[in-house]
Amino acid sequence: MDETLQAIKQFLVKVWYAELFGFVTLGNILLLVILFASVLVVERILQRHLIRRFFAKTKLQQSLQFGLSRIIGYTLIAIGFYVAFQVVGVDLSSLAIVAASLGVGVGFGLQNIINNFVSGIIILAERPISIGDRIEVAGVAGRVTKIQLRSTTVVTNDNITMIVPNADFISNTVTNWSHGDPKVRIRVPVGVAYGSDLKLLQRLLIEAAGEHPKALRDPSPVVLFTEFGDSSLNFELGVWTQEMTATPIHFTSEMNFIIEQKLRENGIEIPFPQRDLHVRSGLPAAAGASSKG
Repeated sequence: MDETLQAIKQFLVKVWYAELFGFVTLGNILLLVILFASVLVVERILQRHLIRRFFAKTKLQQSLQFGLSRIIGYTLIAIGFYVAFQVVGVDLSSLAIVAASLGVGVGFGLQNIINNFVSGIIILAERPISIGDRIEVAGVAGRVTKIQLRSTTVVTNDNITMIVPNADFISNTVTNWSHGDPKVRIRVPVGVAYGSDLKLLQRLLIEAAGEHPKALRDPSPVVLFTEFGDSSLNFELGVWTQEMTATPIHFTSEMNFIIEQKLRENGIEIPFPQRDLHVRSGLPAAAGASSKG
């Protein structure tokens, strides 16, 4: 029995000290994995119980608190991983040689990941977008709920979660409805029939803007005559608001309901495209002559 235990012990020792890559043992790799997991767990505990509670007591904006906590967390992880390498006794210069040999082939595959990673650092540092902002980018519109180093989580008005790569926020044009001044102007297009009373129309549109509870009185709404259309005279009602950045479509829809009711009550027609069709009877002269032949 003792000989069996001794054999098992010797086997485990050989496995533990078995060398991989010529300079790293299997035991070092297992120990490194344990240390890495410990670093991640400690970072998560510090984030939840110390860092976030500390920032919650400050007067910093919630988005700035989130960005700073993430940067501190990633810094702690980097330091922890470096210490783990030192504890295990792994020579980082040796790892650099391995990384250099693999970098040529793997670099192309990691290009997008590194691009998104660097873009995430830029977003957290410059803060072009923040948690809670209403944004539109690359065909995605919604509210920012989470910013990570690789991607940003955006929730649409239909409660659909979209995972957007951070590189899209750096390389594409981003519409941020909440950045800086919260006031925005919504343009509501309106078309009326030719011959309508335009002075009455202008007054009704201003009144419609005044009846919406989320429309601002200052700056005041404005009516713009945009063009002479094929079937209508086209106008735009510009309304300022600061409470609808989360649901701009709902705001426009509510304005359309108010405008339609006012125009209908005052006899102003909203036209639809019309075409005149002329039907000519008989055959052309040339066709008639050929038929006789």
